[in-house]
Amino acid sequence: MIAHATTTVAILRGTTPDDLGDVYESTKAVYTGVPASILEQRRLVTTESDPQPRAVVFYTGRVSASVDVTDGDRVRDERTGAVYVVDSAHRVASPVMTNDTRLDLRRVT
Repeated sequence: MIAHATTTVAILRGTTPDDLGDVYESTKAVYTGVPASILEQRRLVTTESDPQPRAVVFYTGRVSASVDVTDGDRVRDERTGAVYVVDSAHRVASPVMTNDTRLDLRRVT
């Protein structure tokens, strides 16, 4: 991993039905103890209809390129317990080295 790991995470994947047949996101971890960097960022945005600036919070994560994480997976921070949905997982191409996988995250808990 190139980025400095700030925590370890568990990668959650899949769904499970309950007794009534309703489908819920599974809490089963596919991987645990994965070193990761999760950063909270803020940006001020305005619109034409509302010139009052609003702060928008978003999260970016990085994991090693060898970690199998895909769009729609959930990432649970093992230090804080916060759960994030992976909106996008991608790796920037480099002719020199294999870059970390960048995760665009949305916090759900």
